[in-house]
Amino acid sequence: MTAVLAAAVLLLAAGCSSGDDKGPGGPKGPTSATSAPSDASGGSPSPTGPPAKGSVKVVSTLTQDLKSPWGVAALPDGDLLIASRDEGTVSRVDGESGKQTVIGSVPGVSPGGEGGLLGLAVSPSFASDHQVYAYFTTESDNRIARMLYDERKLAAQQLGAPDTVLRGIPKGIVHNGGRIAFGPDKMLYAGTGETGETGLAQDRKSLGGKILRMTPDGQPVHGNPDADSVVYSWGHRNVQGLAWDSDKRLWAAEFGQTTWDELNLIEPGKNYGWPDVEGKGGGSGFVDPVAQWRTDEASPSGIAYASGSIWMASLKGERLWRIPLAGAEPSAEPQSFLKGKHGRLRTVLSVGGAKVWLVTSETDRRGSPQPGDDKILQLEVK
Repeated sequence: MTAVLAAAVLLLAAGCSSGDDKGPGGPKGPTSATSAPSDASGGSPSPTGPPAKGSVKVVSTLTQDLKSPWGVAALPDGDLLIASRDEGTVSRVDGESGKQTVIGSVPGVSPGGEGGLLGLAVSPSFASDHQVYAYFTTESDNRIARMLYDERKLAAQQLGAPDTVLRGIPKGIVHNGGRIAFGPDKMLYAGTGETGETGLAQDRKSLGGKILRMTPDGQPVHGNPDADSVVYSWGHRNVQGLAWDSDKRLWAAEFGQTTWDELNLIEPGKNYGWPDVEGKGGGSGFVDPVAQWRTDEASPSGIAYASGSIWMASLKGERLWRIPLAGAEPSAEPQSFLKGKHGRLRTVLSVGGAKVWLVTSETDRRGSPQPGDDKILQLEVK
């Protein structure tokens, strides 16, 4: 093993053993504080928000024996597309029977560390353009590409060649970000990481440590902070959760280093503090998170909005957090569910009303897989 490879392996093992994406802080450490496009349930929440205490019911296990599942996207007919981070394949899961069918692999995926085939998104115009978007790691960078999904072809060959819409997102052993989603404005958003190079988060010329906003063709959008840039917000460590509430506000979940994980309300052109601050108390020029958690209670990956609340899947915390909202603020303290019952939780997806899909993450080399892992669970949330 070369010295460089050995160093990378030690970095991954030592810096990220606390859960997922808890990589090194880098040469400049943080100052720690002490302290779905629309509401699937229909309509805006009341001014006082949903009830302070909610509930979660595990309705069923839709499917199991998934390998390193990461990104999930819902098709118009209710079936799901699932990305395997380490195998680089996309599978279709029947939304009723749970039957899995591999529909293609993504060429150029280079799995390793926290990289591989990550987020998936379905075009807002899927009925006419049949485009599926993927965020993935290559030998040189992280990038976003779209692929034609042709269901007329034989299974395992239904995804066309990737058409790259954005390249040059920094890659690393850790902190590759990876979540993508189309917003209510039909623009494509992506959460990226700073790859352990903390200075990238404050470098507005870098795509690392940012939330990006682009057209479906990967171009900057009118209204972005800089007219010629896809950068939407910065000062992020590693964003893996994106969701919109019923009033079209964008929320993002972010991994902290060793002290605070965050839920942030995202506004264009705002600085969210990393690496100068972790959690609340950043002072002038930085936006405080709306909610924060100790890293051993969270390590947040995917989030979704349903029943008036943000629902946050936690890896190291092995639980599902509920953050009830009253407008742009929490209406009550965060509440956790399913603690330790299903292991590490990677992705949560709202698909209408109180129905939510929850994807476990025990086969990602950091979990303790049991027979049947990984799984997609159907939840009813209130």
